[in-house]
Amino acid sequence: MTTHQPSALRRQMLLATGAALANPISTVFAQANDDIVLGGSIPLTGVFAFAGVGINSGISDYLKIFNDAGGIKGRKIKYVAEDTGYKVDVSVATFKKITSQNKVSLYYADSTGFSKTINPEVDRLGNVLMAGASFATELNDPVKYPNQFIVGPDYSEMMGILLRFIAKEKPGAKVALVHSDTEFGRDPIDEAESLIKTLGLSLAVKISTPPGSVDVSTEVIKLRRAAPDYTIFHGYILAPIPEFINQGKQMGMTTKWMGTFWTMDSSTVMRMGEAADGFMGVMPYRYYYDNAAKSPMLEKIRQMRPEYQSTAYLQGFLAAMLFCEATKRTVEAKKDLTGKNLKAALNSIKDYDTGGLIGVPITIKGNSIPVGRIYKADIKQQRMVAVSDWITL
Repeated sequence: MTTHQPSALRRQMLLATGAALANPISTVFAQANDDIVLGGSIPLTGVFAFAGVGINSGISDYLKIFNDAGGIKGRKIKYVAEDTGYKVDVSVATFKKITSQNKVSLYYADSTGFSKTINPEVDRLGNVLMAGASFATELNDPVKYPNQFIVGPDYSEMMGILLRFIAKEKPGAKVALVHSDTEFGRDPIDEAESLIKTLGLSLAVKISTPPGSVDVSTEVIKLRRAAPDYTIFHGYILAPIPEFINQGKQMGMTTKWMGTFWTMDSSTVMRMGEAADGFMGVMPYRYYYDNAAKSPMLEKIRQMRPEYQSTAYLQGFLAAMLFCEATKRTVEAKKDLTGKNLKAALNSIKDYDTGGLIGVPITIKGNSIPVGRIYKADIKQQRMVAVSDWITL
């Protein structure tokens, strides 16, 4: 994680097409009448900074590409963001500040908590389309969250992609679900249990633990007794997954270990060391280094940033791409930039080519992009390697 001096952090936080502004107030005067503003509550510090820094860079980089190519009929999309430290109250205050000082059409949210809390205000304003870091199943409801969308499959859909892969690889397999006892961890569990039955699989055991470094020896014994063919972790970033795997292997377990999006960044998985070899999971995007198929957008990213970029970076980059596409379609249709019009434009996206960031053309029907594929950790190569085709629900 990059550490910043407070003054440097403030400079980095206000960005206009990738260039830092000196202070928040200047954005009011710097904004040209025809600028379209993308606001952001971005966690550049705090527990989620490992993702926030990548998200911030991804949004900035795509906007630079987009604006350098002429924007929308000459209109630029300007990025105005501030650090929230991943705190809901700070995110709410940031949203109110940015939307009061700028005519904001697009907004990136840093968490499920903030996305849910600010939703009534987004609906009341009526002129903002919002996406963010959350893949919460609850947000995938166009009636309840008409002006929001998810940049990938929701957590239940991620489980659906994993379970369909399992059902194809080993029909009738025994599956264990291990999740954190948090809202994030519980999110897709009921849906997964139901789908396990539907797909003719069986639920070996369901285990819940606190997130982070905790003693899981009792849980590992329970898991070993259940003898699952596959064990899916959800609701953790890293710990206690390596502890489960190391203890399980020491006890002779042969289960295949799997994870969901926030566990699946290459650098996160490789931090598990030898335990990670063969670890699998669902990913809605190609990895930074994936050159198995043509991806002009990844090539551009690698030119701009020759060092590895995280999956959080790709999520921010794709969020900006979809924001820009929805805005472009709204402007070209000569419609006002309202939340309703922007969301309708987003939902008109059909068989859309993301430049290879996602390996199949995407269609956005509701609030999510229900597509992904399974990758597996290869410790020798220090890479995640694709082991399935793209699975679209």
